[in-house]
Amino acid sequence: MKFSYNWLREMVPGLDLDPAALMRLITMKTAECEGVEVAGTLLASASAARVLSFEDRVAVVETERYGLKTVVCGAPNCRAGLRTVYVPVGLKTIGGVESDGMLASGAELGVNQNHAGIVELGEGAEIPGEPDHVIEVDNKSLTHRPDLWGHLGMAREVAAIAHRRLRDPVKLNLLPEGAPAIAVEIADLALCPRYSALVFENVTVQPSPLWLQYRLESIGLNPINNIVDVTNLIAAELAQPTHAFDADRLRGSTIFVRRAHAGEKIVALNHETYELDPANLVIADAEGAVAIAGVMGGLHSAIDARTTRIVFESANFQAGSVRKTSTQLKLRTDASMRFEKAQDPVNTTRALARAIELLRQVSPGIRLAGGVVDQKAPLKTPPAIELPIEWLTRKLGRTVTAGEVRGILEALEFGVAEERPGVLSVTVPTWRATKDVSMKDDLLEEVGRIIGYDAIAPQAPSVLATPPTANRERLFHRRLRQLTATQGFTEVFNYSFLSEEAARRFLLDPEDHVRVTNPIASDQTLMRMSLLPGVWKNIGQNSRNFGTFRFFEIGREIHKREGGLPDEIPHLMAALYAREGDGSAGLFELKRLAECLMPGVLVTPATPRAVEHPQRSGEVRWHGELVGRLFELHPELGIEGRAAILDLDLRVVEALDAARTVKYQPLRRYPTSTFDLSVVTPLREPAGMVEQRLRAAAGSDLVAIEYVRQYTGAPLGDHEKSVSYRMTIGAADRTLASDDVTAVRERVIQAMRSAGYELRM
Repeated sequence: MKFSYNWLREMVPGLDLDPAALMRLITMKTAECEGVEVAGTLLASASAARVLSFEDRVAVVETERYGLKTVVCGAPNCRAGLRTVYVPVGLKTIGGVESDGMLASGAELGVNQNHAGIVELGEGAEIPGEPDHVIEVDNKSLTHRPDLWGHLGMAREVAAIAHRRLRDPVKLNLLPEGAPAIAVEIADLALCPRYSALVFENVTVQPSPLWLQYRLESIGLNPINNIVDVTNLIAAELAQPTHAFDADRLRGSTIFVRRAHAGEKIVALNHETYELDPANLVIADAEGAVAIAGVMGGLHSAIDARTTRIVFESANFQAGSVRKTSTQLKLRTDASMRFEKAQDPVNTTRALARAIELLRQVSPGIRLAGGVVDQKAPLKTPPAIELPIEWLTRKLGRTVTAGEVRGILEALEFGVAEERPGVLSVTVPTWRATKDVSMKDDLLEEVGRIIGYDAIAPQAPSVLATPPTANRERLFHRRLRQLTATQGFTEVFNYSFLSEEAARRFLLDPEDHVRVTNPIASDQTLMRMSLLPGVWKNIGQNSRNFGTFRFFEIGREIHKREGGLPDEIPHLMAALYAREGDGSAGLFELKRLAECLMPGVLVTPATPRAVEHPQRSGEVRWHGELVGRLFELHPELGIEGRAAILDLDLRVVEALDAARTVKYQPLRRYPTSTFDLSVVTPLREPAGMVEQRLRAAAGSDLVAIEYVRQYTGAPLGDHEKSVSYRMTIGAADRTLASDDVTAVRERVIQAMRSAGYELRM
């Protein structure tokens, strides 16, 4: 959107800010500007001139500012007696003739796009203007401000910023009284809240005066003719699109605002034919559509040089309807861009009043036929907004007074009254009430931006932050994740849902599960009671591509609970898979992982469950409490290879971990002694039971015990094995003599023999 600095100055008398400085202020307080361009540079030195003589492309002209000049001119319309515009651009020799300056075309002056000839100034006409500065504003920053799609809205902002008064160009007293010369029927006031129009007679369609052409050209609009240019000027000034119909081409004496009929067609002003449907709003006469409401007029009713009577329309359309129609037809116009921002319905008659003044200037002899036709829905008055100054100060971060706030809001033409001390009652003007200002937070923004955000000292929020209570469970799980990952396990995440088929595969009754009311998939209708189905699926998928792998999951088992929400029990389940081997290494590795997580943990044989290997199932105990299971998956579960599983109840593990105390142990001051013992046991006897008996026999003299090896074969029997341990003996207060070590060794040997074990020496 482009804004003329000269135009703004006309509506803000006394504005003396430099255009570049004004652009920066608008960026900081209203909308983001993209730059300033200069328009009509040559107008600064231009002078009206009359051609005294013209022969062989040489014109002698008398200028009003520079006296007589000889100029070489090749324009086809240059002739003696012509009043035109002279520009002193320097002395040049052209075809052997010295040319002092030039006679300028409209394009060279920047007042229009006419390159065909030099400007023709009528008798008494003045130079069309002076150089202008055009401020370009980013359209995206105007989306919420329909009033800023016209110069008057921006001038209102500039007046508030520069502490000047605003001059409204609209003279409502020009609106005529009396019966209208045309009727209007609106089928749906929700789609067209207001439709106003005037009929003009004795219209002369001709090129616009140069001042009007220059005003449009400077902001990027092409001059067309005096009537169309007036509609464009009003849109650029008041942000209210208008349209002129050739009254003699309309059929009937009534304008209809209705939905299009199915299959109805219209040839628009761009000469394109559009097929419409009932989703599109149209302006129609007795025979059919003559305009696409809010988007573009029709070619059939367009004005041209033969037009002598016009219907001048100024309407308000529902923003969403215009947007949908524009998108559907792929037809985006200056009018549709303004209407889809939700224009002010009050603006329709204001635009007509402005049109009366402008049309009288550009079409001499034009006259009104009848009064204003104005069909409308009841205009809604937005409720007043209560604005406490104390709240505003706190939110703004800067002390403001009621008088200061009142001055800012009134400069922006809000209505302000102080109902009680410290509280203002603010009435929102109609042009800000469509989709912009509706609550006190919006007024906070208005006050803040005009004061200037740079005037608000940066300050940290004064609200004291209360650190949340440490979540012990989360911290504990995080530590377990780190420890397990350090041991080479990769974490996986599975859904908390499973199918009834998966539950039955692991001999779980679907009826014991919590059922999902709205499952994310038809095969995920139950909340899991175990992490094992998901881990089993992970093993099956990965075993197709890898010979060995290890992973873990920390998740929750969901169990039904009578009279309340389900019980969610956190579990850690680690899995180690090997395609080759007998699987014992996997069980030992998971036992080592359990020892890393829970120092001193014990694994004891247990009755296998249905999904566990019949000979490889154990209970995991820590500090005497059952905390989980260590087992190998049953071969019937369809895993090719061996898969060992460690399943820990983290609720119990966490409670035990919180209860244990870690005491400082100083380094040993005296040396220790070691000896090895090999104990012959039944083949299926757990090595852990042997270790417990050795510990008990050694008593307090034992510093450490380490598993060394296991042996089967001759001379042992088929159902026997030899388990070797290295025992470290020491005392805290002295160095043990060899007799002391021998005594401990003999004590251990005798205790093991008494328990029925044979030792290999």
